[in-house]
Amino acid sequence: MKRKLLGVIDATTYHDDLEDLLTHRSLAALPFAGRYRLIDFVLSNMVNSGIRSVAIFPKMQYRSLMDHLGSGKNWDLNRKRDGLFFFPSPIVDNDDNRIGSFDHFAANIDFFYRSTQEYSIIANSYTVFNTNFRSLLEWHIQSGCDITEIHHKDGHSMEMYLVKTSLLIKLIETRDVTGYSCMKDVVNDLHSLYTICHYDYSGYTMMIDSIQNYFSTSMNLLQSNVWKQLFLKEQPIYTKVKDEPPTKYVKGSSVQNAMIANGCIINGTVENSIVSRGVKIGKGTVIKNCIIMQKCQIEDNCYLDSVILDKDVKVEAGTHLTGSARSPFVIRKGTKQGALMNS
Repeated sequence: MKRKLLGVIDATTYHDDLEDLLTHRSLAALPFAGRYRLIDFVLSNMVNSGIRSVAIFPKMQYRSLMDHLGSGKNWDLNRKRDGLFFFPSPIVDNDDNRIGSFDHFAANIDFFYRSTQEYSIIANSYTVFNTNFRSLLEWHIQSGCDITEIHHKDGHSMEMYLVKTSLLIKLIETRDVTGYSCMKDVVNDLHSLYTICHYDYSGYTMMIDSIQNYFSTSMNLLQSNVWKQLFLKEQPIYTKVKDEPPTKYVKGSSVQNAMIANGCIINGTVENSIVSRGVKIGKGTVIKNCIIMQKCQIEDNCYLDSVILDKDVKVEAGTHLTGSARSPFVIRKGTKQGALMNS
């Protein structure tokens, strides 16, 4: 398996509806579940499938993504042979959301020429799921497919494709002749010369493409049946490890049905919420149905319901912020929110 599958992650996608959370980062680097980033899921799936060579193709705002992944050590991808590779796009057009752009691949064609893996799995970076690609590869080979597109059980494409590396190279090299610009063009061509197959994946899957979708998916993690489908002991989701002290729960604080990461100080009440590392919640403050990202400070006597605070946000004492499940209140990274601003 180590020599059979090459991992290719397209991290170029930008969704306008997530703009408030993507001003300083790529979608792949969007924080999720308190201590992860969205890319952690597909990358961990690849590593758990025995893939030892993974190429990341980002486009814009990828500094935080590179900082998060580093050398790939936390995914056991910091190796002398193969490992983790970054290939930023030379194309600045931000309106192109095609997964697996052949122009982007062509700018780094030498990587594919040097690869020794017989097959390539091309995947997006924003799907929350947990699978092992070994079963997909076996099914693909037994079915005699040229290209396999992964579908969810509802019939929708998951924008992930399995193809022989040699065929991928051919598609890249002949893109100007065939008119194929990406993998989607190939699989959607009714007159394609290739055998196109659809593989149905029945496990839990969510593709994060909007604020509402991000919020609801995050809240669903607080249900044990959903959590158990995503975080499997035999197939762990890896992420960047940070050494921080345990969270301190001050006397009088109250926490119910919440995910609290390390390094926090909780003085108030937290219910049905996800709180990331290093967050400080003041005395008398109530947090309900919220996503609080890293190093936010929420002072005393605040009330937050259905709110998303991006990293490093400061909420001043006495502030009341209320959104809804369909339209959560979003505060951008590094800003200050006060009671007077909200009045």
